[in-house]
Amino acid sequence: MTPITLPGIIHGNTIEFAEPIALAEGQAVRVTIQPLAPSEKWGEGLKRCAGALADSWSDEDDRILHEIYLNRKRPSARKLPE
Repeated sequence: MTPITLPGIIHGNTIEFAEPIALAEGQAVRVTIQPLAPSEKWGEGLKRCAGALADSWSDEDDRILHEIYLNRKRPSARKLPE
């Protein structure tokens, strides 16, 4: 039988293939994993989209984000009743 080469994504110990595999359920297989080089450095996509809202960003947006930041720094533990 001819080997099948499919791209996939690793999720823990599971591989999610990009397309269906034409083999019978329960068929024994041998898997060889060859990592693919990333298409771009990590974080490049974020850098590209960082200025997307620059034209519509306001002082109110800055205030809201600052409020969210401060709320995240507040202690979140509740006191237990005695």
